[in-house]
Amino acid sequence: MSHVVVERSFPTPQSDAELSVVEDRLAPCSELYGVVWKRSVVSVDRRHMICEYDAPDAETVRKVQREAGAAFDHIWSGEVIES
Repeated sequence: MSHVVVERSFPTPQSDAELSVVEDRLAPCSELYGVVWKRSVVSVDRRHMICEYDAPDAETVRKVQREAGAAFDHIWSGEVIES
């Protein structure tokens, strides 16, 4: 499994309810393709977000995002560096 990061930007601040709607659309697609959500970090102004997933690869995460209609800026694979 790869560690995959999804970067998102929003034109307006997002409420918890708005973010939940996207998550509800992503869940079935993620399960279908073996993508596991790990955590998300939203900026204080709620206009930027980073989501982390364990997935077969970055392209699979792109496919899930597109099928669920979830907007994203960048998707990339990386390694977790822990101190």
